[in-house]
Amino acid sequence: MSPLFGRLMVAGVGLIGGSLALAAREAGLVGEVVGFGRSEANLRVALDRGIVDRVARDPASAVAGADAVLLAAPVGTCAALADAFRPHVGPHTLLTDVGSVKGSLVDALEARWPDPGRVVGGHPIAGSEIAGAAAARGDLFRGRLCILTPTRATQPDALAAVRSLWEGVGARVEEMDAALHDAILARVSHLPHLVAFALVDAVTGARAARPVAAYAGSGLLDTSRIAASSPELWRDIVLANAGPLREALAEFRAALDRLEQLVAAGDAAGLEAAIARVRAARRALGGDER
Repeated sequence: MSPLFGRLMVAGVGLIGGSLALAAREAGLVGEVVGFGRSEANLRVALDRGIVDRVARDPASAVAGADAVLLAAPVGTCAALADAFRPHVGPHTLLTDVGSVKGSLVDALEARWPDPGRVVGGHPIAGSEIAGAAAARGDLFRGRLCILTPTRATQPDALAAVRSLWEGVGARVEEMDAALHDAILARVSHLPHLVAFALVDAVTGARAARPVAAYAGSGLLDTSRIAASSPELWRDIVLANAGPLREALAEFRAALDRLEQLVAAGDAAGLEAAIARVRAARRALGGDER
């Protein structure tokens, strides 16, 4: 049985790009994987782990003969990467990505690719604060959701191929309008990261009689785990999705204000009711709980 893509080029062989390459190889979905990136050390890890078959340091050799190009780099670099690859790809080469912001990014990629119909925006809802090829795992996407954001320009066979890639590595695929995706992710992903960044900043900068970090328990450590994420990655995501994220921040401030008002009023019954309501909502989300 022939692979879905004879040659897949992955720009950014980190946790997401490397995991997809590993999973696609294991599932027989790709013939050859070519890695492209800025860090020679990270590309060497990808080679040593068998994530990629070979690496390239220049755009022309990276995409030569590629059936599909996967952009798994920070969203702020993706448009420039598409520009660099464009002169060297074939007329039918497919372009897809894994960025956490879709609207502005997909528009930029369609404007730069030889055939905008071969561009398919994608976002797997999976990941970790750990980065790099060393963190890649072939089971990362198993049972996880991957959102695809086709536009009016998207060709059906391009969309079908990207869907088959993600389904082939065990993901559940949902198609969604890019603007709706960005509004949802602003609330369930981008806002939590900003809150975690602010929480650690507030606690470590607190004016206490002695440093508080040594006393941190699971409450702070669990809540702030994602504050250890890549600064470059999250800088780009926050700026690319600034509009929906500012709306989400306003909603969060309002929720925080409501709790502060209960505390200030000494309203024990109101505070207990608010926490109980939130507790039920959190349990409905699922995931790991104590």
